[in-house]
Amino acid sequence: MIATGVLWIPFTLLAAAGQTARNAMQRELTAALGTVGATHVRFLFGFPFAAVFLIAVLAATGLPWPAVPLMFWPWVLLGAGAQIVATATMLATMNDRSFVVTIAYIKTEAIQAAIFGLIFLGDRVTPGMVVAILVATAGVVAMSLKGKGAMEGGYGPVALGLFSGAMFALSAVGYRGAILSLDLPSFVLAATFTVTTGLLLQAALLTLYLAVRDRAVLTAIVRAWRPSMFAGFMGATASEFWFLAFAITSVANVRTLALVEVLFAQAISLFVFKQPTSRRDAMGIALIIIGVLLLIWVQ
Repeated sequence: MIATGVLWIPFTLLAAAGQTARNAMQRELTAALGTVGATHVRFLFGFPFAAVFLIAVLAATGLPWPAVPLMFWPWVLLGAGAQIVATATMLATMNDRSFVVTIAYIKTEAIQAAIFGLIFLGDRVTPGMVVAILVATAGVVAMSLKGKGAMEGGYGPVALGLFSGAMFALSAVGYRGAILSLDLPSFVLAATFTVTTGLLLQAALLTLYLAVRDRAVLTAIVRAWRPSMFAGFMGATASEFWFLAFAITSVANVRTLALVEVLFAQAISLFVFKQPTSRRDAMGIALIIIGVLLLIWVQ
């Protein structure tokens, strides 16, 4: 265990808020840059901010540059690769679904994260956690299955959202594995080093891909540097808080509490995209809140 305590709770809440803002910005960028271009923005413009965070942590702690074990690389590559796929599929799904429903499908990730965390990292899952995860996820499902509007476009967008959730779950497990493999005295340094390394790998991979496949998108990204800078900053900040939480507790705990992002997305949907809240949405929100409170209580 790298650290103990309940700091993972405020870290996760801050990360969810930052990620909601970044998702909204990326959704707007998709129209101009395409799915891959908008995906690349969070990594390319996020890396410089993550590097600044890392320099600040090294200066504040006085610790040396981490000695990186061999096992760090498979974990961080899993996290980085799965996150690229997850982000791209999330943005593709957003083209077909309302903003809040897209996030809801993806947030079935909580159950998948608990399973993957148990299998790959041996993270403990208690009966109380299982109940909390199921209750909160039931709220997500309630918000997703809206009858008349739920399956517009067929089941393809739904499957894409669920697949994106699975990739986000694998990414979280990969990054937590990378953080734990460093075995550093400072969980903050372990988390920040992993964030920076992951973003560097992602920025390099997608830049190379676009340079070979579609250089026009790279040019468009440079032209859209102002909104891209904000998306990159929010992405790096959200990732920093996610990784701090992963350093402290299991992926299952973090990703279940992260379901509050659906509530933030609901606010974005209502006030920014002018999509009204239905009675079913309200029921789903209530279940999510109950599940999240139960999760915190059983800790």
